[in-house]
Amino acid sequence: MAPNALVKQLPYLRRYTRALVGSQAKGDLLVQNTLQAILDGKVTVDAQVSPRVALYKAFHEVWNRRPATAGGATSRADARLQAMDPASRIALLLTAMEGFSYAETANILGTSVADIEVQVVSAQREIDRQIATRVLIIEDEWVIALDLKTLVAELGHEVIGVAPTHTKAVELAKAGNFGLVLADIQLADGSSGIEAVTEILESFNVPVIFITAFPDRLLTGERPEPTYLITKPFLTETVKATIAQALFFHEARAQPEGAVSARTA
Repeated sequence: MAPNALVKQLPYLRRYTRALVGSQAKGDLLVQNTLQAILDGKVTVDAQVSPRVALYKAFHEVWNRRPATAGGATSRADARLQAMDPASRIALLLTAMEGFSYAETANILGTSVADIEVQVVSAQREIDRQIATRVLIIEDEWVIALDLKTLVAELGHEVIGVAPTHTKAVELAKAGNFGLVLADIQLADGSSGIEAVTEILESFNVPVIFITAFPDRLLTGERPEPTYLITKPFLTETVKATIAQALFFHEARAQPEGAVSARTA
């Protein structure tokens, strides 16, 4: 398989690993470790499948070989993952966020399609049990904003408002108690959703999910970048899975790394 074919898939693997571990730094390091393992011949690249499936399959070989996390405060997130069945969470991320078919996901994880079906259902039930929060939406396209608002409500969360500009976003943030931000990158008046989030995070400790039509620009691995990223146009299940991840890791950490990444992106 040509190396360039794998390189083209790296931004998407970064998106996946960041969401998987709730951290840009840790996720990007996992990608680097995967590439090094491929170069060293420690994992094989399956030439019988697409480059994207082959890369994720190689990553999961590396992931499965990682040492167990030591106990203590630093492993709170890992403890919660074990409690909620990490296999189900991984299956949901691969299918809902990364868009792999059940057959492709089964190939990546070395299991059966039937197992993947069971795991996805289990993960969706876990999302349904998630504690509701209040959400601030920063989006200038009203059709997309309405879709997000409807989706968030269906998940049991409350939307405190929709802001089409930087100024309105900060105004809404100051006026309402909220636990999650969904933010577009470019806003109606030419302002930046990233800058709006940066200002909001100076006063509020909440997870942030960015929404963009150009994800590759924020998945380079060369600078501080968002941990959670949704690509336009998005699927309902993608939004649900990403919100679940963001809220999960924020609850598991006193100082969420996703907020740091968003602040400096």
